Amino acid sequence: TKNRIVMAPMTRCRSDAQGVPTDIVAEYYAQRASAGLILTEGTAPSAVGLGYARTPAMESAVQVAAWKKVTDAVHAKGGRMFCQFMHVGRIGHSANRYTKEQLVAPSAVRAAGQMWTDSMQMQDNDMPRALDIKEIPGVIEEYAKATTNALAAGFDGVELHSASGYLPMQFLSTNTNLRTDAYGG
Repeated sequence: TKNRIVMAPMTRCRSDAQGVPTDIVAEYYAQRASAGLILTEGTAPSAVGLGYARTPAMESAVQVAAWKKVTDAVHAKGGRMFCQFMHVGRIGHSANRYTKEQLVAPSAVRAAGQMWTDSMQMQDNDMPRALDIKEIPGVIEEYAKATTNALAAGFDGVELHSASGYLPMQFLSTNTNLRTDAYGG
């Protein structure tokens, strides 16, 4: 790298309703390619990991192709880029997701507060359902598949968002993880 500057992830909400980064995303990151390393905005590893309006995902071929335009634009200007994976867990609203699947979390504990939806403005966060113990390896596999997709999209690496009350932190917090199995207690 030419410098030691890291551009922190900042949610831009510039993807379409299907979690596909739009052309303005490539322009935005290319304009910042002189940073030593860019960390993308929070990107869901799967549709189930989405919760906010117009945020991206890394699941479908269309999403991967759109991210490839972004990484190509950044690399063309000499930049490096990591994709930050952010699974929201219980923090979200169904109006912001392209899946009908319910939010998932370690336990069925609704997050306090509201969030913006384009179709209904401010709404209370939805109630998540507790992940069955047999489903947890599948969530881990979603992260692995998203990593494979990110590398195929030209990212130089990935970073897992494990703070700010999102899914990994929900498993580590006693107020959101009320499980009594191997993933709690």
